[in-house]
Amino acid sequence: MPKTSVSSARVKDVLSSLKRASTKKTLDSLPRYGITTDKAMGVSVGDIQAIARRLGRDHQLAEAIWATGWYEARLLTAFIDEPERVTPAQMDRWCRDFDNWGITDTVCFHLFDRTPHAWTKINKWHDSRAEFVKRAAFALLASVALHDKKERDARFIESLVLIERAALDDRNFVKKGVSWALRLIGRRNQALNADAIALSRRLAASDQPAARWIGRGAVKELTSPLVIRRLAARH
Repeated sequence: MPKTSVSSARVKDVLSSLKRASTKKTLDSLPRYGITTDKAMGVSVGDIQAIARRLGRDHQLAEAIWATGWYEARLLTAFIDEPERVTPAQMDRWCRDFDNWGITDTVCFHLFDRTPHAWTKINKWHDSRAEFVKRAAFALLASVALHDKKERDARFIESLVLIERAALDDRNFVKKGVSWALRLIGRRNQALNADAIALSRRLAASDQPAARWIGRGAVKELTSPLVIRRLAARH
């Protein structure tokens, strides 16, 4: 881990703030949402975000509290780290620590997609054997599809190849990440909607259960009147 100048007292203060905001009810609810972790306090995302607002952005503090291993501390890093200071090596290191969908999606959705390295990591992680590293690739792709309004269509069209390949992976958190990415690409604009629907229909006709599940769900959403109306209005 990189050396930081953050004092142990400051890290303890952050952990104490999280502990004060924790409840048994929140802790007990984690397994119901598919969050499996051996080191959790039970703090709601809303309370984590409130603590993040008080702390402000601090890259070194984010690195220090990530190293504690606490689930909620790691969620907090997504809201306090400085995207412009996040390095490719840090992204790989943190990604290897991902052990549930909650931390994977939160870090990708609120931090990693704002870095200049997002596409590099999508292309690196998309065929990983590790379930949550692969999930991270498609959670990151979904996040970029939603947040980056300036990215050109060609890049998303190229990413449909990655989606089609990964759609054969029947691991629960992988297929859900792939589905998320496909649906958000198809909601960017009318042209990408047509490309995403074409892929979704191919997947829906597949003899592979995971691909079929992804394809059917995406077709239903991307051809829905609500999505079609929104895309037409945006166009």
